[in-house]
Amino acid sequence: MWRYLVGLAGGVIAMGGGLLLTRGGAQPPATIPPPPAASGASAAAEPASEPLPEATERTREEKRFARYDKDKDGAILRAEYLAARRKAYDKLDRNHDGRLDFEEYAVKTSERFAKADADRSGQLTAAEFATTRVARTPRRAAPCPPVAQDD
Repeated sequence: MWRYLVGLAGGVIAMGGGLLLTRGGAQPPATIPPPPAASGASAAAEPASEPLPEATERTREEKRFARYDKDKDGAILRAEYLAARRKAYDKLDRNHDGRLDFEEYAVKTSERFAKADADRSGQLTAAEFATTRVARTPRRAAPCPPVAQDD
Protein backbone atom coordinates (compact mmCIF):
# COMPACT_ATOMS: atom_id res chain seq x y z
CA MET A 1 0.00 0.00 0.00
CA TRP A 2 2.81 2.38 0.90
CA ARG A 3 4.28 1.92 -2.59
CA TYR A 4 1.13 3.35 -4.12
CA LEU A 5 1.23 6.36 -1.79
CA VAL A 6 4.88 7.05 -2.59
CA GLY A 7 4.15 6.70 -6.30
CA LEU A 8 1.19 9.07 -6.05
CA ALA A 9 3.28 11.64 -4.14
CA GLY A 10 6.03 11.39 -6.75
CA GLY A 11 3.52 11.94 -9.55
CA VAL A 12 2.08 15.02 -7.84
CA ILE A 13 5.57 16.47 -7.35
CA ALA A 14 6.45 15.80 -11.01
CA MET A 15 3.24 17.47 -12.20
CA GLY A 16 3.92 20.50 -9.98
CA GLY A 17 7.44 20.81 -11.40
CA GLY A 18 6.05 20.60 -14.92
CA LEU A 19 3.56 23.37 -14.19
CA LEU A 20 6.30 25.62 -12.85
CA LEU A 21 8.39 25.10 -15.97
CA THR A 22 5.55 25.65 -18.43
CA ARG A 23 4.10 28.70 -16.66
CA GLY A 24 7.38 30.58 -16.60
CA GLY A 25 8.33 29.83 -13.00
CA ALA A 26 11.87 29.18 -14.12
CA GLN A 27 13.52 32.22 -15.68
CA PRO A 28 16.49 31.84 -18.03
CA PRO A 29 19.75 32.96 -16.44
CA ALA A 30 20.77 36.53 -17.14
CA THR A 31 23.87 36.93 -19.26
CA ILE A 32 26.81 38.64 -17.65
CA PRO A 33 28.32 41.39 -19.79
CA PRO A 34 32.04 41.10 -20.57
CA PRO A 35 34.38 43.23 -18.44
CA PRO A 36 35.32 46.61 -19.88
CA ALA A 37 38.50 46.83 -21.92
CA ALA A 38 41.58 47.25 -19.76
CA SER A 39 43.71 50.35 -20.02
CA GLY A 40 47.19 50.17 -21.53
CA ALA A 41 49.03 50.10 -18.16
CA SER A 42 47.12 47.17 -16.68
CA ALA A 43 47.09 45.27 -19.98
CA ALA A 44 50.90 45.32 -20.11
CA ALA A 45 51.12 43.89 -16.57
CA GLU A 46 49.04 40.82 -17.52
CA PRO A 47 50.73 38.12 -19.61
CA ALA A 48 49.31 37.58 -23.08
CA SER A 49 46.96 34.63 -23.09
CA GLU A 50 48.00 32.12 -25.72
CA PRO A 51 45.84 29.18 -26.66
CA LEU A 52 46.91 25.98 -24.94
CA PRO A 53 48.18 23.22 -27.20
CA GLU A 54 45.67 20.44 -27.72
CA ALA A 55 46.60 16.79 -27.38
CA THR A 56 46.26 14.76 -30.52
CA GLU A 57 43.39 12.31 -30.53
CA ARG A 58 44.47 8.70 -31.11
CA THR A 59 41.81 6.44 -32.45
CA ARG A 60 40.99 3.06 -30.99
CA GLU A 61 42.62 1.32 -33.92
CA GLU A 62 45.87 3.25 -33.43
CA LYS A 63 45.91 2.25 -29.75
CA ARG A 64 45.11 -1.37 -30.61
CA PHE A 65 47.87 -1.39 -33.26
CA ALA A 66 50.34 0.00 -30.72
CA ARG A 67 49.44 -2.76 -28.22
CA TYR A 68 50.22 -5.48 -30.78
CA ASP A 69 53.36 -3.84 -32.20
CA LYS A 70 55.67 -4.88 -29.33
CA ASP A 71 58.95 -3.79 -30.97
CA LYS A 72 57.45 -0.47 -32.16
CA ASP A 73 58.77 -0.82 -35.70
CA GLY A 74 55.48 0.14 -37.37
CA ALA A 75 54.67 -3.43 -38.46
CA ILE A 76 53.07 -6.36 -36.66
CA LEU A 77 54.80 -9.69 -37.10
CA ARG A 78 52.86 -12.95 -36.91
CA ALA A 79 54.53 -13.74 -33.57
CA GLU A 80 53.47 -10.35 -32.18
CA TYR A 81 49.91 -10.90 -33.42
CA LEU A 82 49.65 -14.33 -31.79
CA ALA A 83 51.45 -13.42 -28.54
CA ALA A 84 48.25 -12.57 -26.63
CA ARG A 85 46.62 -15.86 -27.68
CA ARG A 86 49.78 -17.79 -26.79
CA LYS A 87 49.77 -16.31 -23.27
CA ALA A 88 46.10 -17.17 -22.82
CA TYR A 89 46.72 -20.72 -24.09
CA ASP A 90 49.67 -21.16 -21.73
CA LYS A 91 47.51 -20.11 -18.77
CA LEU A 92 44.92 -22.76 -19.68
CA ASP A 93 47.45 -25.55 -20.31
CA ARG A 94 47.92 -26.47 -16.63
CA ASN A 95 50.08 -29.56 -17.18
CA HIS A 96 52.15 -27.86 -19.96
CA ASP A 97 51.92 -30.77 -22.37
CA GLY A 98 51.04 -28.49 -25.31
CA ARG A 99 47.49 -29.89 -25.53
CA LEU A 100 44.25 -28.74 -23.92
CA ASP A 101 41.87 -31.37 -22.70
CA PHE A 102 38.33 -30.42 -21.71
CA GLU A 103 39.09 -30.15 -17.99
CA GLU A 104 41.92 -27.67 -18.64
CA TYR A 105 39.74 -25.72 -21.06
CA ALA A 106 36.79 -25.51 -18.66
CA VAL A 107 38.73 -25.09 -15.41
CA LYS A 108 37.51 -21.53 -14.74
CA THR A 109 33.93 -22.49 -15.43
CA SER A 110 34.23 -25.54 -13.17
CA GLU A 111 35.72 -23.41 -10.39
CA ARG A 112 32.96 -20.83 -10.77
CA PHE A 113 30.30 -23.55 -10.54
CA ALA A 114 31.91 -25.07 -7.44
CA LYS A 115 32.13 -21.65 -5.78
CA ALA A 116 28.48 -20.85 -6.56
CA ASP A 117 27.19 -24.24 -5.39
CA ALA A 118 27.01 -23.23 -1.72
CA ASP A 119 25.14 -26.34 -0.52
CA ARG A 120 27.39 -28.70 -2.56
CA SER A 121 24.37 -30.38 -4.14
CA GLY A 122 25.81 -30.50 -7.64
CA GLN A 123 23.10 -28.18 -8.94
CA LEU A 124 22.52 -24.44 -8.76
CA THR A 125 19.39 -22.85 -7.39
CA ALA A 126 18.27 -19.50 -8.79
CA ALA A 127 19.91 -17.68 -5.88
CA GLU A 128 23.18 -19.58 -6.33
CA PHE A 129 23.12 -19.02 -10.09
CA ALA A 130 22.72 -15.26 -9.54
CA THR A 131 26.17 -15.23 -7.89
CA THR A 132 27.79 -16.27 -11.20
CA ARG A 133 26.75 -13.05 -12.91
CA VAL A 134 29.64 -11.28 -14.63
CA ALA A 135 30.09 -7.75 -13.29
CA ARG A 136 30.27 -5.40 -16.26
CA THR A 137 31.66 -1.91 -16.01
CA PRO A 138 29.41 0.72 -17.51
CA ARG A 139 30.61 2.49 -20.61
CA ARG A 140 31.92 5.96 -20.08
CA ALA A 141 29.83 8.68 -21.63
CA ALA A 142 31.40 10.39 -24.61
CA PRO A 143 32.79 13.80 -23.71
CA CYS A 144 30.53 16.64 -24.73
CA PRO A 145 31.89 19.07 -27.29
CA PRO A 146 32.57 22.57 -25.97
CA VAL A 147 29.70 25.02 -26.26
CA ALA A 148 30.37 27.93 -28.57
CA GLN A 149 29.81 31.26 -26.84
CA ASP A 150 28.25 34.14 -28.68
CA ASP A 151 30.17 37.43 -28.49
